[in-house]
Amino acid sequence: MGDVVTVPETYGLGPIKVTAITGSRVEMAAPLTGSGYSVSGSSGGGGVSSEGGGGVELSCAEGPAATINDAMSLQVVEIRDTAAVLRIEPGG
Repeated sequence: MGDVVTVPETYGLGPIKVTAITGSRVEMAAPLTGSGYSVSGSSGGGGVSSEGGGGVELSCAEGPAATINDAMSLQVVEIRDTAAVLRIEPGG
């Protein structure tokens, strides 16, 4: 845990930090770099809540990718014990 993934500023998020990995979910937090935030298509079990101070927390399970800010795709490909494989790509 504690790994940080830096994403392009155009995604609307600062560095994404993995805060926890459970048997079924990956918990992440990131600061917002823009004025808005949106997430859709998180049928893999994604969720979001305000972190206060302009940040968000994400909780995602393995499954289909979520689209964040209409700019990036985030998918939890696999969870193994205390490790996870994430796929982050341009969205849209």
